[in-house]
This record gives sequence, structure tokens and C-alpha cells, in this order.
Amino acid sequence: MLPEERFNALVDEFRASPGVSVPGEPGKRGFGSNALKVHGSIFAMISGGRLVVKLPRQRVETLIGTGVGAPFDAGKGRAMREWLTVTADDQESWLALGHEACDFVRSQRGTQ
Repeated sequence: MLPEERFNALVDEFRASPGVSVPGEPGKRGFGSNALKVHGSIFAMISGGRLVVKLPRQRVETLIGTGVGAPFDAGKGRAMREWLTVTADDQESWLALGHEACDFVRSQRGTQ
């Protein structure tokens, strides 16, 4: 399965989730328009053919250490501490990390 197809499956998984907006919704343009968001904050996107998710800093470090992911650099020459580039190429990992990222960002926003 191609990364774009895998991401589309992830989008479909979240399409009906409360507070989640998906790519392609009318009126959305610019940065984040192709990302999954919860209450307006990005929790997952595709970049360079890889899934990128927002998770707690320690969790990102653990996943990098176990080889599940790599640091994410948004082009500024340094890794973003709460963002992980997922190197696993299976749908199961993408779904699990997508749900974990959504829960994390939702909890940061103080909404359940």
C-alpha cells in the first residue's frame, strides 16, 4: 500500500470522530490543510511519504530509540521534540499511533 493510500485509510478512520477535521474540508487552505486536526490542532499529517504525529516528548524519544520512528524536522535544521516521523510502514502502526496522537493533542486542548 502506498503512503498516500495508508494516510487516506487513517483519514477515513477519523472522519466521524468528534472534534476531528480531515483534509479536504471546504474552505481549508495553507499549512495544515492536508492534516488531521482535533479541535483545530494538528495531530497527524503526511510529509515526504511518511506519517508524522504529535506525541509527548518522552514517547517520541522512546519510539525513536526502538526504531519505530525518527525525529521530524520541519525544514528548520532541528528536530521538533513532540513530533515523530513514523518509519513503520504498516497500517496497524499508523492507526495505533494516529489514535495515540489524537488522544494526546485532545488532552492538551483540555477537551475530551
